[in-house]
Amino acid sequence: MNGEHLTKEYDVLDPTQLFRIETDTPLAEQSASTLVVSLGGFIDAGNTQKLMTAHMLGTLEHTVVASFDVDQLLDYRGRRPMMTFDRDRYSEYDDPALVLYRLVDAEGTPFLLLAGPEPDYQWERVSEAVRILAANLGVSLMVSAHGVPMAVPHTRPVGFTRFASDQRLLTENEPLFGNVQVPSSAEGLMHIRLAEAGMDTAGFAIHVPHYLTQVEFADAALAALEAVCGLTGLAIPAQELAAIAGLHRADIARQISENDEVTEVVDGLERQYDAFTEGRRRRSLLAAEMNDLPSADEIGAELEQFLRAEGEDPGTKGSL
Repeated sequence: MNGEHLTKEYDVLDPTQLFRIETDTPLAEQSASTLVVSLGGFIDAGNTQKLMTAHMLGTLEHTVVASFDVDQLLDYRGRRPMMTFDRDRYSEYDDPALVLYRLVDAEGTPFLLLAGPEPDYQWERVSEAVRILAANLGVSLMVSAHGVPMAVPHTRPVGFTRFASDQRLLTENEPLFGNVQVPSSAEGLMHIRLAEAGMDTAGFAIHVPHYLTQVEFADAALAALEAVCGLTGLAIPAQELAAIAGLHRADIARQISENDEVTEVVDGLERQYDAFTEGRRRRSLLAAEMNDLPSADEIGAELEQFLRAEGEDPGTKGSL
């Protein structure tokens, strides 16, 4: 082209075109400081996040604030939504939805919940759209929780790995992992982008027994709910979820009792878990005992005081 340098300008897609406000109430009157994000992602062992989200929506009063245009975000052929074929016709379509809800907890405190399928496309644009909505709704904290498979038994307390954009949100945290590479998710990207925009973000990876990864394990969902409430101060009744967890435990115990091989695996995990827990307890006890020991300065001060009491000034005493 005769040496002419051509430049091509790319239009940046407007993030606000991804969602539609579904309420006539001004956003300023829909404000809430906490945003819970539930996008499923590539893994949710024990259906932890799914159960917790369904419990929130089934227990608390809620309204829809905004909905996302999933036609721009989902690969339908990659995960086809279900349809109902009734004898000689298609009768229903289970259309996917990514929705921002406003919920009110048992004490009247509002919070937001973004729930739906993880987008297949446009993660950065979705993250920016969520940031815009969060900023307009007064959000200061984003939180999430999901299940991850671990070599732990279902017969012991459910543990979790916590993470946050600010160390002050990680009280009494004992990381199990160092620096590791993990597959990305849209939810994880939101943690990064919202933190870069000045919002606090925090999350919980709930430890689910690896042999229960593909089934519903409400104990993990209950642990997730308690962790979220403990961090945010939200009051979300858990009685129904606890009852479901009890039923799940009974069913799991029955199935395991009928399989000697699985019973042996669980017994081994129990011994491993107990040994690990005892090791951590002993380390904590040793650390506490070490903290109770006087420092070098304190020992020196006590020695100086003792020598003075004996009539000897350590500053003038010669060597032996």
